[in-house]
Amino acid sequence: MSLSGLVSIHDVMPETREPVAALLDHLAAVPPDQVTLLVVPGKDWSDQDLDWLRDLAARGYPLAGHGWRHRCDPPRSLHHRLHSAFISRDVAEHLSLDGAGIAMLIRDCHRWFVEHGLTPSPLYVPPAWALGAIDRHALAALPFRYFETLGGVYDARERRFHRLPLVGFEADNLWRAASLALFNQWNLGMARALGRPVRVSIHPRDLSLKLGGQVLPQVRRLDRTQGYPDLAPVAP
Repeated sequence: MSLSGLVSIHDVMPETREPVAALLDHLAAVPPDQVTLLVVPGKDWSDQDLDWLRDLAARGYPLAGHGWRHRCDPPRSLHHRLHSAFISRDVAEHLSLDGAGIAMLIRDCHRWFVEHGLTPSPLYVPPAWALGAIDRHALAALPFRYFETLGGVYDARERRFHRLPLVGFEADNLWRAASLALFNQWNLGMARALGRPVRVSIHPRDLSLKLGGQVLPQVRRLDRTQGYPDLAPVAP
């Protein structure tokens, strides 16, 4: 069975500009409108950095919202402590906030794009895919349409959840490498069995980490790629 995919590059910020640019060179065979860049607004963006983003947007790369500062406050709940220990470390900033705080962060994220002359993608991806304590109905009032979590993508306009497999490669130790390898194998099997797109999530320095040799072969293994706005035909 053919395999389609949605490709995204996470953690696009001034300090990752060089590895992100290198990744885009490696992914030159994928149409730009099908490689979504997840931008962290609350960093120290210089005029040159912003010009770089504008150039990427002009070339067709969608710019999605990815939190605000990609750094969380100290965990206050057991769930957040466990999440930090096993999945997110210190980046799941939504888990430090209540519903009102999450909604404000998401609005601030969207406003940053507009204020800097950038057109945001309809997609918002919380850091570590941790959306936090916000009700799905509240998402419909926010300026993004799609919200990506570990399980898939929620369409707030249609109030419909697209369950989509996910693969990732951010493994900086042997435990994470083994866990991610099993996770990826399972999700690729599910994508083929269900005939659904697989989300290929790439972080800026993945090529230098323990699963780095799998990143580009996985992208080349896709029979076709698509953008997040093309999710409408996907079965629930």
